[in-house]
Amino acid sequence: MNLPSSSRLQLTPDLNICRILNGMWQVSGKHGAIDSTSAIQTMFDYIDAGFTTWDLADIYGPAEDFIGQFRHQLATTRGQEALSNIQAFTKWVPKPTPMTKQFVEEQINISRQRMGVKTLDLLQFHCWRYQDNNYLDALKYLSELQVEGKIKHIGLTNFDTEHLHEIVEAGINIVSHQVQFSLLDRRPEVNMIPLCLEKNIKLFTYGTLCGGFLSEKFLGQPEPQAEQLSTASLKEYKITIDKWGGWGLFQELLSVLSSIAAKHGVSISNIAVRYILDKPAVAGVIVGARLGISEHLKDNARVFNLQLDREDSDRINAVLEKSHNLYELIGDCGDELR
Repeated sequence: MNLPSSSRLQLTPDLNICRILNGMWQVSGKHGAIDSTSAIQTMFDYIDAGFTTWDLADIYGPAEDFIGQFRHQLATTRGQEALSNIQAFTKWVPKPTPMTKQFVEEQINISRQRMGVKTLDLLQFHCWRYQDNNYLDALKYLSELQVEGKIKHIGLTNFDTEHLHEIVEAGINIVSHQVQFSLLDRRPEVNMIPLCLEKNIKLFTYGTLCGGFLSEKFLGQPEPQAEQLSTASLKEYKITIDKWGGWGLFQELLSVLSSIAAKHGVSISNIAVRYILDKPAVAGVIVGARLGISEHLKDNARVFNLQLDREDSDRINAVLEKSHNLYELIGDCGDELR
C-alpha cells in the first residue's frame, strides 16, 4: 500500500509525520488483552502501509516497551537506517508532585530506556492540576533536557487555552498540543485553534472517532446499555454522546454521514476523520490501533484521497447545529480531566 503525499506533514524540520497517527492507548489493558508478539509483528504492517507515526505514553501499559522491542526488531531485520522511517511520540503524565531537575530527568530517562532511543522525538507533557506552578517547573527542566539532546521537541496534552498561552509566554517552545476534537466535541474551535494559529502550534486530536461510535457498526442500532460497552473508549464516549445531544440526534448524524460516505465510496469513519483533518492548525488525527486484534489500514488509507465539498459540510453542520454546546457544558479543552 502506497499512501499519497497528502498523507505526510513536515511537522518540524526534522520530523516528517503521517497525518493519521497510530494511537497506543489501546494496549494499556483497558481495551482487552494484547498479545505482545502479535502486536509487535502487526506494527510492521502499519509502517509498511505508510502509517509510520505512533502516539503513546508512559502510562499506556507496555506501549513504550512495544516501541523499544519493535525498534530493535526493525533494526535487526532491516538495518539501522530503517529506524529513521518511524516517529514515536510519547507523553509524560506524572502525578502531582514538586518538580526537580533530577526527578524530571529520571522520568525522561525511563521513557528513553523503554523506547530504546537516545533522543525522544516528541515529549508531550500533561499535568493534572493548575493550582501550583509545578507544571512550569517541569517544562523548564524539559527544555533543559531538550538542549542536552535527550528530547527533540516538546508538546503538551490536554491543557486549556489560558495555560497554553501562559506556557508559551514563559518562553517554552511548544510545537504541538494534543486535545480531544471530533464532530461531537468541537471545543477547540472556540479558543484553542485561534491561539495555536497565532503561536504556530499544531494540534494532534484524539477521540475523533468517539471510540468507534462514529462508524457503520452503530448506525440504526438501539441505544447501548452500559453493560454492552466493552471498552474504556466506548464507555467514555457514550457519555460524550449523551451530553452532546443524545442517541436520537447521534443516529441522525450517522445517517447523514452514511449518505455522504456512500457518495464518496468511503466509510463513516473516513468522513469523521477527514472533517477534523481539514480544520485549521490540525496536524494529525490519532486513530486507536488495537494491535493484533483488529486492523483498519485499508479503510484509514482512504482518508487521504477524500475531499469533502461544501454540500457535505453544510449537511453535517446542519445536524451539529442541533446539538448542545459542549464548551458551555464541560469547559475548555482538558477541563473534563480536572
